[in-house]
Amino acid sequence: MEINVFKLCSGLKFLGYLMILLVAAIIAVSYDAIVIVTCGPQLLRGGAHSVLAFAIIMIFHLLLIMLLWSYYRVVFKDPGSVPENWRAVLPEEALEAGSSLNDRPDCVVDTVGLDRRAFCNYCQNGKPPRCHHCSVCQRCVLKMDHHCVWVVNCVGARNYKFFLLFLLYTFMVTTMDTLVLLPAFINFFGEVKDHSSSPSDLAVIFLAFVLNLAFALSLLCFLVMHASLLSSNTTSIEVYEKRGAARWKYDLGRKKNFEQVFGTKKALWFFPLFSKEDVDNIPALHGLDFPIRADPES
Repeated sequence: MEINVFKLCSGLKFLGYLMILLVAAIIAVSYDAIVIVTCGPQLLRGGAHSVLAFAIIMIFHLLLIMLLWSYYRVVFKDPGSVPENWRAVLPEEALEAGSSLNDRPDCVVDTVGLDRRAFCNYCQNGKPPRCHHCSVCQRCVLKMDHHCVWVVNCVGARNYKFFLLFLLYTFMVTTMDTLVLLPAFINFFGEVKDHSSSPSDLAVIFLAFVLNLAFALSLLCFLVMHASLLSSNTTSIEVYEKRGAARWKYDLGRKKNFEQVFGTKKALWFFPLFSKEDVDNIPALHGLDFPIRADPES
């Protein structure tokens, strides 16, 4: 009896559900430490203390709303699935549609990636360019970047922007929490010794500070890495594929690379959504067609 070992990876989905609970727990602890324990009492003092506390609480809630919105979108948005019985079009067919895919003379349709032999033995279906099979989700994902256990979903063509915004807003929230809690954390050991504060409040402050500091530092590394990938129009998987290439064929320049993920509407760049115009006019957002450089080897 033949056993597909990749199916065993589907058990990682259960770990993902635990990660969602962990995210909720960290948010709850941070909310308690910032709003209830630290800034809440400052609102009653009056003067500059109240103004500062009110500003911190408002900014915290604004960032938290954007974080949760982005998190919801990356968790529940399909990263992109290959249509049933999909086949790679012939180069001449792609060139006929080239004018609708590119508006620059230095970009062409990815006829190199349109290979009829690209086939997934697990899905029994064709594989578009930049598509990879996820052993956890048990399906092919369009422009797959990676499977993220924190969101119980793959990160691909149609939710990569939401994932990046989730990283950004989480980093901003955790950094803000760390700075706000820093004075209380510095006085932590003195207050423990003098019993001048509630043990539960001190425990919440200590735990929230350590968690937020750890996440802020780790997220900074992820943000730097994905900013580099975004600027070169590369996924985490493609980092290994592009080694040795003189110029990555999907690298259209930083501006075009950014728009392939975030769209062209500047007003929506920091919101987890796209304009209808971008969805209609940017094929890369659908994950099936990608323009490439006319001189990828130059």
